[in-house]
Amino acid sequence: MVGSKMAATASIRERQTVALKRMLNFNVPHVKNSTGEPVWKVLIYDRFGQDIISPLLSVKELRDMGITLHLLLHSDRDPIPDVPAVYFVMPTEENIDRMCQDLRNQLYESYYLNFISAISRSKLEDIANAALAASAVTQVAKVFDQYLNFITLEDDMFVLCNQNKELVSYRAINRPDITDTEMETVMDTIVDSLFCFFVTLGAVPIIRCSRGTAAEMVAVKLDKKLRENLRDARNSLFTGDPLGTGQFSFQRPLLVLVDRNIDLATPLHHTWTYQALVHDVLDFHLNRVNLEESAGVENSPAGARPKRKNKKSYDLTPVDKFWQKHKGSPFPEVAESVQQELESYRAQEDEVKRLKSIMGLEGEDEGAISMLSDNTAKLTSAVSSLPELLEKKRLIDLHTNVATAVLEHIKARKLDVYFEYEEKIMSKTTLDKSLLDVISDPDAGTPEDKMRLFLIYYISAQQAPTEADLEQYKKALTDAGCSLSPLQYIKQWKAFAKMASTPASYGSTTTKPMGLLSRVMNTGSQFVMEGVKNLVLKQQNLPVTRILDNLMEMKSNPETDDYRYFDPKMLRSNDSSFLYETEEPLLPQKVDLEYLLSAAHKCTWSCNPTHLPRNRSQR
Repeated sequence: MVGSKMAATASIRERQTVALKRMLNFNVPHVKNSTGEPVWKVLIYDRFGQDIISPLLSVKELRDMGITLHLLLHSDRDPIPDVPAVYFVMPTEENIDRMCQDLRNQLYESYYLNFISAISRSKLEDIANAALAASAVTQVAKVFDQYLNFITLEDDMFVLCNQNKELVSYRAINRPDITDTEMETVMDTIVDSLFCFFVTLGAVPIIRCSRGTAAEMVAVKLDKKLRENLRDARNSLFTGDPLGTGQFSFQRPLLVLVDRNIDLATPLHHTWTYQALVHDVLDFHLNRVNLEESAGVENSPAGARPKRKNKKSYDLTPVDKFWQKHKGSPFPEVAESVQQELESYRAQEDEVKRLKSIMGLEGEDEGAISMLSDNTAKLTSAVSSLPELLEKKRLIDLHTNVATAVLEHIKARKLDVYFEYEEKIMSKTTLDKSLLDVISDPDAGTPEDKMRLFLIYYISAQQAPTEADLEQYKKALTDAGCSLSPLQYIKQWKAFAKMASTPASYGSTTTKPMGLLSRVMNTGSQFVMEGVKNLVLKQQNLPVTRILDNLMEMKSNPETDDYRYFDPKMLRSNDSSFLYETEEPLLPQKVDLEYLLSAAHKCTWSCNPTHLPRNRSQR
C-alpha cells in the first residue's frame, strides 16, 4: 500500500498530462490555443503505454495534437513513409526487437522513440546497431526516457500498473514459494514506478515505512535510487520546471509505505458508496465501466439463437461533474440525485417546447405581441444553452444505466444486508442476526460474498472461534459453494502475526429514516428501491488513516513510533554526496543518439555511460 501527501499545486494528473502532450509534440512544450496546424503523426504504443494514455487523453485530444492514427506496436502495420512516428513503449527485449524491425522495414519518415521507463545501455546499443544496419541513422530523430511508468486515474490517485498487475500483487509478495530473485524483481518494479511518479511530480519525498516488511524493502531501494540521481547535479532528473511551480516551493510530499497486512478487513468489506460499488460489482478498469444491456424478452421462433447482449462502455472521468460530485456518496443519495437531475432536465426541455408553441401565437393584439417579444429572448437563451442541455442528458442517461446496473447487483446479492452486517462486526456492535444464518441463506449473496463476510468476522474477532464453532462455519461455507483456501490462509496469517488480541477499530453505521428515498420510490422514478435498506455512512477512522494522521502531525503513537525515516536529500555520515536542494520538476531525459551511433559504428564503448548528456533540457 502506498500513501502520498503532497502540496496543493498542480495535481499529478495535470503533470502527467502535460508530459504526455509534450511528448506527442516531439518533446517540445505544447502551446495551448496555437493557431498553426499541428504536425500530423502516427502514435505507436504497447499495452503499457495505452493504459497510461487512455485515462488522460481522449481520441479528440489526440487528434488535436496531430495524431491521425494510434496503433499497438505488435499489431500488423502498413508502411506510411511520409509521416513521422512517435513511439511510447516499455524498454523490453520484445519491444526493442520490434522497433528495430520497423527501422529495417522503413515504415515511417522519422522516428521519435520515447520509453516509459529508463532504457538500459545495452538496449540502446541494439537500436543504434539496427539503425546503422538499416541506413536509418538520420531518421531516428530523438530518443527520450519519459519516466511515466504509472497510471493516473484521478487528480489525487494513481496505480502502479494494469498489465501483469498480478506480478506485483499482495498474493505475489506473500506466496510461500516465492524466491529471492522473484521478490527482488517485484520490489524493483514497484520502486521504478514510484521513482517515475516523483520524477513527474518534480519533488523528492520524505519516506516513512513500517519495519520488517516488504514496505521497508521498497523504501530502502527507493531512497537509494533517489540519492544516486541527486548525487549527480548535472544529470539529475529533478531540474527544470515546465509548470513554473517548483522553484520557490518549500513543501515536500510525504510518502508512507505500509504493509497490506495491517488492515486486511477493509478491502474485503462490501461497500455502499457509488464509486466503490461500481468498482466492486461492475467491470470497471482505468475509469471505464463496461455494461451488458439486457436484450429484453421477445418472442422468437423455436430453435432460434438467443439474441446477444449488447455491450456498452462508459467513461467516468473528472470531466463528468455528476461523477465528481457523487462518486463518494451513499448509493441511495446517488439514485435520488439522478432522479432530480432527470426531473430538472425534463423541466428545461418542457420550457423550450412551451416557448416554441408560444412563438406560434396567432392574432395581432398588443398582449400577444408583448408576450412574443418577451419570449423571443427566452427562446434565444434556451437555444444557446442547447449543447449544455444535450450534454446533461448524456450524463443522466449514463448514470441512469450505471446506477441501474449497480442496483440490480444490490438486490440480487442483498449487498445492503452484507454492508450493514459487516459494519456492525467491524465496529463491535451487537448483531441482530447470527452469522451462521446469513451464510446459510441461499438467497443472500454469492459464495464470494459469504466468504468475504466470514473473513471479516474472523479477522475482526477479539477471540478466534472455538474449533467446534469453526467446523460449523466451515460446513456452512462449503455447503454454500465456497472454497476454504482463503480461510486457511487468513487462519495461518493471524496465528503468525499474533493479531488476535489487537483487532482494528473501524467506526459505526446507522440507518437513516426513509424520508430520503421518498422521491426515488415515486411511481415515475427510474429506480425501484423497495427492499433495499437506506444506510448512510459515518466517518470511519481506518488504520491507514490513523497512521497517515500520526505521521503528518508527528504524533507519538505506538502504531507509528517505530516507523523508519528516509530523506534522500539529507547527508549520511558515510555518504560523501552533497545536499541537493532543487525540487523542480524534470524535463524528459534525452539520449545523445549521435554519440551512441558513432560509438556503435566504431564498436568502442570505453566511455562511462554517466558521461552522456542525460537531462531533458539538453537538446
